[in-house]
Amino acid sequence: MNNTISFEDFSKVDLRVGTVIKVNDFPEAKHLAYQLIIDFGGLGIRKSSAQITTLYSKQDLLNKQIIAVINFPKKQIAKFMSECLVLGAVYGKDVKLLNPENRVENGTPVS
Repeated sequence: MNNTISFEDFSKVDLRVGTVIKVNDFPEAKHLAYQLIIDFGGLGIRKSSAQITTLYSKQDLLNKQIIAVINFPKKQIAKFMSECLVLGAVYGKDVKLLNPENRVENGTPVS
């Protein structure tokens, strides 16, 4: 992979820490997924669809801090509007969520 971008390009991506406050099943999704409701502190509450059902139960996700891109355009997934992109490391069919090592304030920028 040799798609070099400038630091200026990277700085346009708004990465923030948020806490999952609600998790719902998402049976209408093409692939097994959850609907996540995430608190980004002063930036508000956002929704996301995440295909993370193989490694995480709904209970595992409640109150878990995650990292997400919050300045992508909204995306319609079935009848659900995803408002941010939760980040994870993909290996095989599994996604391992990225999260801060220690708890930080919701909305904290990631750089």
